[in-house]
Amino acid sequence: MAWWEPQNHADRRPVLVTRGRIKARIRAYFEALGFTEVECASLVPSPGNETHLHAFETRLLGPDGSERPLYLHTSPEFVAKKLLAAGEEKIFDFARVFRNRERGRLHAPEFTMLEWYRAREDYQVVIADTLALLGLAADTAGMRDALAVRARRGGISVAEDDDWSDIFSKVLTARIEPRLGLERPVVLYEYPVCEAALARVSPRDPRVAERFELYACGVELANGFGELTDPGQQRARFEAEMGKKEERYGLRYPLDEEFLAALAIMPPASGVALGFDRLVMLATGAPRIESVLWTPMDG
Repeated sequence: MAWWEPQNHADRRPVLVTRGRIKARIRAYFEALGFTEVECASLVPSPGNETHLHAFETRLLGPDGSERPLYLHTSPEFVAKKLLAAGEEKIFDFARVFRNRERGRLHAPEFTMLEWYRAREDYQVVIADTLALLGLAADTAGMRDALAVRARRGGISVAEDDDWSDIFSKVLTARIEPRLGLERPVVLYEYPVCEAALARVSPRDPRVAERFELYACGVELANGFGELTDPGQQRARFEAEMGKKEERYGLRYPLDEEFLAALAIMPPASGVALGFDRLVMLATGAPRIESVLWTPMDG
């Protein structure tokens, strides 16, 4: 039955209305703390530079017929950090984001990413934000018991060309993540430095990065950083990731040179990307991500 058929929509509507109530309370939470809601551009010169991240590509046509490639963003992170460099202090965005080659119970090609950033704040502060939003969503839905849903565990397969980082990620996904947050939310923090992504290296221990993830019921909900602001280090990480991507998938995405330039003047900051649809799923007990999307993709 298609989502737009009246009976199916009527069945789905209570969860969708709850989604709106959760969004309204999250917006009120940030506004009460003096945050500014922003709207980051979706069309960008670089969609992100992670090995296994796949984007939707399009072409911008000029009046003279000239073309240049653009991408639908996989996260508003690059643009949001440009806003921090421009002088914004506390911002949040309910961003529509797009990821190719992702489809499943917890994945959709188009979804909502809630991202927020605090300039000149330690990343422990945004961890506290994340936990507060989890409780707020469960309270709004009135279904805290639904957070007791368990995830199935799977086996681990290792390919010949997997490096340490690939194997670490597979172990995390197959053996650790399904055990996290089953009875209470769990924050996993201080990732190995090779998994730093856009996080800064801990000044306390050079082996780890100021990166954390929040899990509930075996589901990853949020990924946050004490943000790296060194453009040289970030460029080196991006180049390494794109080298791996080219070797694995035969393509690479360009670097956002304006983003790297903005890092040089961006203040110290911490930020979080939270899967809003997954949060609604857990708060309402919905079985699949399509259940909490107003207009899920057909097929």
